[in-house]
Amino acid sequence: MSQKVPIRFVLNSEPLEYEVEPHWTLLDFLRNELGITSPKQGCDLGECGACTVLLDGEPVLSCLVLVPQVDGKEVTTLEGISKRGELNAIQEAFVEKNGFQCGYCTPGLILATKAMLDKNPDPSIPEIKSALSGHLCRCTGYVKIIDAVLDAAARLRRTPVKESPPRATV
Repeated sequence: MSQKVPIRFVLNSEPLEYEVEPHWTLLDFLRNELGITSPKQGCDLGECGACTVLLDGEPVLSCLVLVPQVDGKEVTTLEGISKRGELNAIQEAFVEKNGFQCGYCTPGLILATKAMLDKNPDPSIPEIKSALSGHLCRCTGYVKIIDAVLDAAARLRRTPVKESPPRATV
């Protein structure tokens, strides 16, 4: 049995101290020890993006991060981006633009979107595709997800999204 190590970190704006097993992944710690369920266990290989959280504002795959690595850092999960239980602009855009179906990949996509929009409030479609490239979605395809990201960016900039011109029908 390994010896537990002490860690201090901030989770969703709340400072925490724990003693953890050094071999625990951040994903397992969040889900099994803290009851934070938005990061999903997908591939456990860092290939699907379902377990994405923000570590000091950067998207990371929590299945590949050992929990002692978060010592002294800030971890943000989907639970931490809402204020007073209300959806934020990114979450609203995903709902209104139907950027999800089953929802399994959605927390990771929303957090990756947040990290991108924090750095680039007006991304192009290729920039969105690049930022979300490590996220697999087996239900929606990606068109509605990209629409949701564009809408979220516009909401955060407080400008309307330009509608596509109507298509001619024959």
